[in-house]
Amino acid sequence: MTDIYSAIKADHDNHRKLLDRIEHTSGDSNDRRDAWDEFYRDVKSHAAAEEETFYSKLISKTWGQDAARHSVHEHQQLDDIMEELNEMDMSLGGWLQKFKKLRHDYEHHIDEEEDEVFSRAREVIDESDLNGYGDRFEARKAEEVKLIAKKREDSLED
Repeated sequence: MTDIYSAIKADHDNHRKLLDRIEHTSGDSNDRRDAWDEFYRDVKSHAAAEEETFYSKLISKTWGQDAARHSVHEHQQLDDIMEELNEMDMSLGGWLQKFKKLRHDYEHHIDEEEDEVFSRAREVIDESDLNGYGDRFEARKAEEVKLIAKKREDSLED
Protein backbone atom coordinates (compact mmCIF):
# COMPACT_ATOMS: atom_id res chain seq x y z
CA MET A 1 0.00 0.00 0.00
CA THR A 2 1.42 3.37 -1.08
CA ASP A 3 1.16 6.25 1.35
CA ILE A 4 -0.09 9.57 -0.02
CA TYR A 5 3.05 11.52 0.88
CA SER A 6 5.35 9.07 -0.94
CA ALA A 7 3.08 8.95 -3.99
CA ILE A 8 2.95 12.73 -4.31
CA LYS A 9 6.68 13.14 -3.60
CA ALA A 10 7.58 10.54 -6.25
CA ASP A 11 5.59 12.52 -8.82
CA HIS A 12 7.27 15.75 -7.73
CA ASP A 13 10.71 14.15 -8.13
CA ASN A 14 9.78 13.00 -11.65
CA HIS A 15 8.47 16.48 -12.47
CA ARG A 16 11.74 18.05 -11.33
CA LYS A 17 13.64 15.73 -13.68
CA LEU A 18 11.31 16.57 -16.56
CA LEU A 19 11.72 20.30 -15.90
CA ASP A 20 15.51 19.86 -16.10
CA ARG A 21 15.17 17.84 -19.26
CA ILE A 22 12.94 20.45 -20.91
CA GLU A 23 15.20 23.33 -19.94
CA HIS A 24 18.19 21.61 -21.52
CA THR A 25 16.49 21.29 -24.90
CA SER A 26 16.18 23.92 -27.58
CA GLY A 27 13.69 24.96 -30.21
CA ASP A 28 10.82 22.85 -31.37
CA SER A 29 12.79 19.62 -31.10
CA ASN A 30 11.44 16.12 -30.58
CA ASP A 31 13.24 16.02 -27.20
CA ARG A 32 11.54 19.19 -25.99
CA ARG A 33 8.15 18.17 -27.35
CA ASP A 34 8.34 14.66 -25.81
CA ALA A 35 9.49 15.95 -22.41
CA TRP A 36 6.88 18.73 -22.46
CA ASP A 37 4.06 16.34 -23.39
CA GLU A 38 5.05 13.97 -20.59
CA PHE A 39 5.31 16.82 -18.08
CA TYR A 40 2.02 18.37 -19.19
CA ARG A 41 0.03 15.13 -18.98
CA ASP A 42 1.56 14.03 -15.70
CA VAL A 43 1.15 17.37 -13.94
CA LYS A 44 -2.45 17.75 -15.14
CA SER A 45 -3.43 14.29 -13.89
CA HIS A 46 -1.34 14.69 -10.71
CA ALA A 47 -2.99 17.99 -9.75
CA ALA A 48 -6.52 16.70 -10.29
CA ALA A 49 -5.85 13.49 -8.35
CA GLU A 50 -4.15 15.44 -5.56
CA GLU A 51 -7.14 17.77 -5.22
CA GLU A 52 -9.63 14.92 -5.19
CA THR A 53 -7.77 12.78 -2.66
CA PHE A 54 -5.22 14.62 -0.51
CA TYR A 55 -6.70 18.11 -0.52
CA SER A 56 -10.23 16.86 -0.01
CA LYS A 57 -8.94 15.23 3.19
CA LEU A 58 -7.17 18.42 4.28
CA ILE A 59 -10.21 20.57 3.69
CA SER A 60 -12.14 18.45 6.17
CA LYS A 61 -9.84 19.84 8.90
CA THR A 62 -10.30 23.45 9.99
CA TRP A 63 -6.64 24.39 9.58
CA GLY A 64 -6.46 22.64 6.23
CA GLN A 65 -9.08 24.72 4.50
CA ASP A 66 -6.73 27.65 3.85
CA ALA A 67 -3.84 25.39 2.88
CA ALA A 68 -6.03 23.45 0.44
CA ARG A 69 -7.52 26.60 -1.09
CA HIS A 70 -4.06 28.11 -1.49
CA SER A 71 -2.69 25.02 -3.21
CA VAL A 72 -5.71 24.59 -5.47
CA HIS A 73 -5.41 28.26 -6.46
CA GLU A 74 -1.75 27.68 -7.34
CA HIS A 75 -2.77 24.64 -9.38
CA GLN A 76 -5.08 26.87 -11.41
CA GLN A 77 -2.38 29.48 -11.98
CA LEU A 78 0.10 26.81 -13.08
CA ASP A 79 -2.52 25.23 -15.32
CA ASP A 80 -3.11 28.60 -17.02
CA ILE A 81 0.62 28.96 -17.76
CA MET A 82 0.81 25.39 -19.06
CA GLU A 83 -2.10 26.03 -21.41
CA GLU A 84 -0.40 29.19 -22.69
CA LEU A 85 2.79 27.20 -23.31
CA ASN A 86 0.79 24.55 -25.13
CA GLU A 87 -0.44 27.18 -27.57
CA MET A 88 2.95 28.84 -28.14
CA ASP A 89 5.59 28.02 -30.71
CA MET A 90 8.33 26.14 -28.83
CA SER A 91 11.01 27.55 -31.11
CA LEU A 92 10.41 31.13 -29.93
CA GLY A 93 12.42 32.67 -27.10
CA GLY A 94 9.16 33.69 -25.45
CA TRP A 95 8.30 30.02 -24.96
CA LEU A 96 11.46 29.42 -22.94
CA GLN A 97 10.91 32.59 -20.89
CA LYS A 98 7.36 31.51 -20.00
CA PHE A 99 8.61 27.98 -19.30
CA LYS A 100 11.17 29.39 -16.83
CA LYS A 101 8.36 31.23 -15.03
CA LEU A 102 6.37 28.00 -14.90
CA ARG A 103 9.37 26.14 -13.55
CA HIS A 104 9.99 28.73 -10.85
CA ASP A 105 6.34 28.81 -9.79
CA TYR A 106 5.93 25.03 -9.91
CA GLU A 107 9.09 24.34 -7.90
CA HIS A 108 7.93 26.88 -5.31
CA HIS A 109 4.56 25.12 -5.16
CA ILE A 110 5.94 21.60 -4.72
CA ASP A 111 8.56 22.73 -2.20
CA GLU A 112 5.81 24.40 -0.19
CA GLU A 113 3.67 21.25 -0.33
CA GLU A 114 6.51 18.97 0.74
CA ASP A 115 7.88 21.26 3.46
CA GLU A 116 4.86 23.00 4.94
CA VAL A 117 1.68 21.20 3.93
CA PHE A 118 2.97 17.66 4.45
CA SER A 119 4.50 18.40 7.86
CA ARG A 120 1.34 20.13 9.07
CA ALA A 121 -0.86 17.35 7.69
CA ARG A 122 1.23 14.73 9.48
CA GLU A 123 0.67 16.60 12.75
CA VAL A 124 -3.10 16.72 12.52
CA ILE A 125 -4.22 13.83 10.34
CA ASP A 126 -3.77 10.43 11.89
CA GLU A 127 -2.04 7.90 9.65
CA SER A 128 -5.02 5.56 10.04
CA ASP A 129 -7.21 8.28 8.49
CA LEU A 130 -4.99 8.22 5.41
CA ASN A 131 -4.94 4.46 4.89
CA GLY A 132 -5.36 3.77 1.22
CA TYR A 133 -5.08 7.41 0.15
CA GLY A 134 -1.86 6.81 -1.80
CA ASP A 135 -3.55 4.03 -3.73
CA ARG A 136 -6.63 6.21 -4.29
CA PHE A 137 -4.36 8.99 -5.53
CA GLU A 138 -2.65 6.64 -8.02
CA ALA A 139 -5.97 5.24 -9.24
CA ARG A 140 -7.50 8.70 -9.62
CA LYS A 141 -4.41 9.93 -11.47
CA ALA A 142 -4.72 7.03 -13.93
CA GLU A 143 -8.34 8.02 -14.58
CA GLU A 144 -7.50 11.72 -14.88
CA VAL A 145 -4.87 11.17 -17.56
CA LYS A 146 -7.65 9.76 -19.75
CA LEU A 147 -9.72 12.94 -19.22
CA ILE A 148 -7.12 15.57 -20.15
CA ALA A 149 -8.30 16.11 -23.72
CA LYS A 150 -11.97 16.21 -22.71
CA LYS A 151 -11.34 18.68 -19.89
CA ARG A 152 -9.27 20.88 -22.20
CA GLU A 153 -12.05 20.83 -24.78
CA ASP A 154 -14.63 21.70 -22.12
CA SER A 155 -12.55 24.60 -20.80
CA LEU A 156 -12.11 26.03 -24.29
CA GLU A 157 -15.91 26.03 -24.68
CA ASP A 158 -16.37 28.07 -21.46
